[in-house]
Amino acid sequence: MFAGKTTELLRRIEHAREAGERVRVVKPTLDTRYAAHELVTHTNVRVAAIGISHVNEFAQHAQDFDTIAIDELHFFGGEATAAIERLRANGQRVIVAGCDIDHFGEPFAPFDVLIPLATEVLRLSGSCARCGAPSTHSERLVANSSRIIVGGIGDFEATCARCFRPMARDAQ
Repeated sequence: MFAGKTTELLRRIEHAREAGERVRVVKPTLDTRYAAHELVTHTNVRVAAIGISHVNEFAQHAQDFDTIAIDELHFFGGEATAAIERLRANGQRVIVAGCDIDHFGEPFAPFDVLIPLATEVLRLSGSCARCGAPSTHSERLVANSSRIIVGGIGDFEATCARCFRPMARDAQ
């Protein structure tokens, strides 16, 4: 979190559009932090997006598009891998952004499978909120043991591996 993932995704969307590609932007409907039908960075840069509640919807919203850009991919879980592979088999380019490690410090599906299959991987880091080193983890600050919650500033903070304190699985 707070590493510029959505900002980078928006940069790649703009680059694809400048190259003449037809781009479909999707996000999980669960992500309502800033807007239901837009990707929004923490600095309030916005682009229109389609909200999707399940990976089965990727294909129906991807028809007639060259590139599919998906934000917060980890919200979709491991089922996203097969859906993305189907898009790629149709000749479509897929660009995704999300967290590859959860607040327990464990790999987040589908990144555990997609990273080795990807044409390109860019792992961004922010700055550790405690020591300033490059951040590799998102530490949850609110007591909630659910693996997925929609949060932002005040709910999570970026930490490096040394400063990271994973939440206990039974935290309430």
